[in-house]
Amino acid sequence: MNHNLYLQFLPHFEHQPDKCLIDTLDGKRYRYADVLATSQRLASVLFELGVQPGDRVAVQVDKSPQVVMLYLACLQVGAVYLPLNTGYTEAEIEYFLSDAEPQLYVCTPAQLAQAQSYSQRGLVVEVESLGTQEDGSLMERAESAQPTTDVAQLEGKDLAAILYTSGTTGRAKGAMLSHANLASNSRSLVEAWRYTADDHLLHALPIFHTHGLFVACNVTLTAGASMTFMPRLDIDALLERMPKATVLMGVPTFYTRLLQSPRLDHDVVRNMRLFVSGSAPLLAETHEDFQARTGHAILERYGMTETNMNTSNPYDGARRPGTVGMPLPGVEVRITDRESGAELSQGETGLVEVRGPNVFQGYWRMPEKTRSEFRDDGFFITGDLGCIDDQGYLNIVGRDKDLVISGGYNVYPKEVEQLIDELPGVLESAVIGVPHPDLGEGVTAVVVPQGNNTLNEQDIIASLEGQLARYKQPRRVFFIDSLPRNVMGKVQKNQLRDRYADIYQPQKEATS
Repeated sequence: MNHNLYLQFLPHFEHQPDKCLIDTLDGKRYRYADVLATSQRLASVLFELGVQPGDRVAVQVDKSPQVVMLYLACLQVGAVYLPLNTGYTEAEIEYFLSDAEPQLYVCTPAQLAQAQSYSQRGLVVEVESLGTQEDGSLMERAESAQPTTDVAQLEGKDLAAILYTSGTTGRAKGAMLSHANLASNSRSLVEAWRYTADDHLLHALPIFHTHGLFVACNVTLTAGASMTFMPRLDIDALLERMPKATVLMGVPTFYTRLLQSPRLDHDVVRNMRLFVSGSAPLLAETHEDFQARTGHAILERYGMTETNMNTSNPYDGARRPGTVGMPLPGVEVRITDRESGAELSQGETGLVEVRGPNVFQGYWRMPEKTRSEFRDDGFFITGDLGCIDDQGYLNIVGRDKDLVISGGYNVYPKEVEQLIDELPGVLESAVIGVPHPDLGEGVTAVVVPQGNNTLNEQDIIASLEGQLARYKQPRRVFFIDSLPRNVMGKVQKNQLRDRYADIYQPQKEATS
């Protein structure tokens, strides 16, 4: 069994060179042969830039087929691919670069001049750019480069990627994912979802996190399938392409917005085989409404940055609303007591722990944090709370930590609270997630003013612009005299969530 992710993909490039791998909304088509040739030229460029096996390549660019080619080039030469959210601010990027110490940082052409300062300050060795129109300094270099077929000699435990996931303390952690982690997980998903070379994926997800890159792209490349690359979620474009596609992977927001379109019906999905949802809980109401409109039951699964995918509702069998299904092939899931760590009986709620070839290698340069997140027998403590029902389905019932998932993106309250608490006139704050009909959860700040200070909502929101990625910024800010606390002084965020539970819900019309 091949644990080198690149070599897992390579046979499809060699056996079906003329097949289209990626097409775009503006009519561009990239065959397997095209993608391979460009990625091999980019691999030559990486060698020229001094990238060696194990070196990090940090990438913060807009979505394009060329990003996939760069990703493949990194895998080929044994570099560690480090995708960064395009919404991150300069301060956030500086932290990631200082922590990861990459050999190369790739940014958009518009950011290149500013990014050169990172090199001058020693945060990164080389800086290049990559645009969405086959432009940027990296593509200019690739045009004159000779393709290389050299593939780094790697073992399964060698790193393929690092993904940063913010910690509740505010310090981001780099989750180290090996070739074996990603290769095994994509094989499991191909098996579980009956993925074949005949599938065509509608790809409207970002490709800087697990879902869009390590699920959507890796599964497509492992199966030898094809995909339509969309720069962002565009419901009309999605519906336009759906009759010729077979699979859609999305977050709950995709499905709530599809349901808002009168064009969504049985006819438009006639060729579709599978609708997958993840990254945030899907409301049972959305699941039921979608099935009524289309005849398709959305398949919900469960994963995280540190493990990629752990469980999935069955391809054949009941896809039960409110559950995330059963463990994928090769993955073990158990529920344990939060205090003792003892395994709990079926139906009892506790910490969700997982073990398998998909589980990451630990946090980058954080050995103590890594040790604290694993049991002695190798199970990883996810931090999610759940239970396994009498039919073996996992139900995620909450989060042990106060993670907010808004639009499929993780928001860690502590990071936002620290910035709010530093503002003049603020005594303290609490950031919570409350139900939002479109985003799943809306980031919401509850602030206690200092003395008689007359802060207002717009002051707080405006002060966070430029300091936090947009998805982390509170959508609403409320002011109260004091935060609710228990006898130990811990803020009772559950009370705040209850208090503001309906703020994003549409107001029902009064009946006469």
